[in-house]
Amino acid sequence: MLGTLCTLITALTCVSGVTVVTQKPPVVSLRKGETVNMDCNLGTVDYYVYWYKQIPGGVPQFVLYFYHSSSSPTYGSGFSSPKFTSTHQSTSDYRLIINNVEEGDSAVYYCKTWDTSVSSSLPPPVLTVFPPSSAELQSNGATLVCLSSQSVPFADVSWLAAGSPVSSGISTSTAVQQPDQTFQISSYLAIQTSDWNMDKVYTCKVSLGSQTSEKNINKSDCPTAE
Repeated sequence: MLGTLCTLITALTCVSGVTVVTQKPPVVSLRKGETVNMDCNLGTVDYYVYWYKQIPGGVPQFVLYFYHSSSSPTYGSGFSSPKFTSTHQSTSDYRLIINNVEEGDSAVYYCKTWDTSVSSSLPPPVLTVFPPSSAELQSNGATLVCLSSQSVPFADVSWLAAGSPVSSGISTSTAVQQPDQTFQISSYLAIQTSDWNMDKVYTCKVSLGSQTSEKNINKSDCPTAE
């Protein structure tokens, strides 16, 4: 029997509480191998659209982001063209397209944007980056940890190695509300111990609307990691 794709699309409200982001259709069921189109209207916002996939019981996965003046989407880890793509019908109407659907594509898909008139007034994220543990450095692999503290539960986290974007080995949590009403996101980057020992510089980059924070870390700045 051919598998089906069951997708629940929900309506999201931006930080401003004024601009409403809407998605349709609410549910889509298809047979394996078919193509699904999911639409997102950004209301009055002229900004990037971000798409996320969440399997029930799992954390949201960043699929892609796209802007109407861009030539192609920018993809999250594990997602790529031609399986996933995005188009636009106007400066506020976008479409997520999934080709050749499989049972593993069954999930909840969310679109998100930023009201830049509001987010520009938000404080930038505060970052803390931790080096690999001494125990990890005895093996071939190690992990860098970036903690981002911010005033809202959404932010986009990425990593760079020696100034170049990293596309694999990244695991990022959803935002967790703290007792002081801020939100914290944890991001982990798996690296090779040899790269760390060569003093390669790694950068954790967190974007919150128009606000961006970056934090560098490398072996020579972490003498305690010896």
